[in-house]
Amino acid sequence: MSKIPHRRAGPCPLTPPAFIRNATKAERTSLCRRTTKKHFAFPQISCTFQPAMCFSAVANFAGSTVLAGIGIATLSRVKHRRELLFATLPTLFAIHQFIEGFVWLGLDGILSQKVAHNMGAAFMLYAQGLLPFLLPLSIYLFEPTAKARKRMLPFLIIGGGTTLYILWALTAYQLEVYVKGNSIVYINPATNNTAVAILYVIATCGSLFFSKIRMMVIFGAANLIILLAVMIFKRYAFTSLWCAYAAVASIIILAYFWTSHKSRPFLYA
Repeated sequence: MSKIPHRRAGPCPLTPPAFIRNATKAERTSLCRRTTKKHFAFPQISCTFQPAMCFSAVANFAGSTVLAGIGIATLSRVKHRRELLFATLPTLFAIHQFIEGFVWLGLDGILSQKVAHNMGAAFMLYAQGLLPFLLPLSIYLFEPTAKARKRMLPFLIIGGGTTLYILWALTAYQLEVYVKGNSIVYINPATNNTAVAILYVIATCGSLFFSKIRMMVIFGAANLIILLAVMIFKRYAFTSLWCAYAAVASIIILAYFWTSHKSRPFLYA
């Protein structure tokens, strides 16, 4: 039996490499036995163990259920149409985490590679394509005075420009989705650079820090701390992990809507 070369964990193409496609059944079985949890399970190989991936899919689905409950509770406390978009964020994060559960199932071989790719694209659409604009827009609408809303305009413009660029990049360049260190890595060559990252952080976290609403500042601080922690410990999986932890931080939004129920709606000017 010919020797199959070892492969390290890394980007997984949508089709298996030649050494897998041309391997005999016995060779594939041998490769399966040598594959660790960090390797991608090609559907053509009948690997029956991928506990880390399965657990992560379950975690995403369970997390999305909890976040959906938080989202419904938050929306029930909305008292003005200007509050609606910001109050919708926990629900949007719930949908986002639910989508990533299908990415895990696709990478695990339980669902098809096409599902993994399409759901990965949907995940990136919200995480990188829409959030840089939706977040500052939600704060802009929430701010009670014209002066406070004017302060949000630079972040709204930066977020809008970043969103347009990223939406173009997501359609113009091929997306890579793979597993590394039990986390999902999303790579787009046009968005995976420092300049885009800085604009993204300014649009999302910066707009929160300049709000006159104290809860917004607290939410921004929580997200910035999470962002820095992910950059230090797992930069390669930034998109997936930051969105997951930011979703957890959205409980701050529920706490605000719950505790400020009597002081809202604002007298919008």
